[in-house]
Amino acid sequence: MGGFASVKWIIRVVFVTLLGFLVFLIIDEMRKKNVPMPTEIHPIVAEKRDQLIQRAAQKGITIVITDDFRSAEEQDELYERGRSTEGTVVTHVEGGESYHNYGLAIDFALQLKDGTVVWDLERDDNKNEKSDWMEVVSIGKELGFEWGGDWVGFKDYPHLEMDFGLSIRELQYGERPPVR
Repeated sequence: MGGFASVKWIIRVVFVTLLGFLVFLIIDEMRKKNVPMPTEIHPIVAEKRDQLIQRAAQKGITIVITDDFRSAEEQDELYERGRSTEGTVVTHVEGGESYHNYGLAIDFALQLKDGTVVWDLERDDNKNEKSDWMEVVSIGKELGFEWGGDWVGFKDYPHLEMDFGLSIRELQYGERPPVR
């Protein structure tokens, strides 16, 4: 009889575990809010983006914002580059998994006097013996942006984001940063 009791005990444990997991999934699904995805850059991020451009210009550095708000569909297209379409991989996240999709991120590049846009981390066109790129990054951090070049693993040097303390998962569940 001892063997049968052990099997019954194991079945109960498995049943309770599965029931607990099912309850977790139901509660997790209920936590999702029916909030539409943003359709433009967040106003605070837009304001800080403009300040970044102005403050860089005051140091003799012209930057171009190469990307800010990006729809989930545009994100999916970028994700396919280097995978199912030609080109090199430019992102490791699909639609809904990027702060760009919530209007909370920008990408920048340096613009030369002749209008050429470059992604050169060493360039010092304002001749102050500091990398123009890193000067822009420093300004961005002072304005409250997080820099993709500080990430562990994949480095995204043109990327600046403001997450307002929200994770991608929280954004996916409908949480949104305050407008003011």
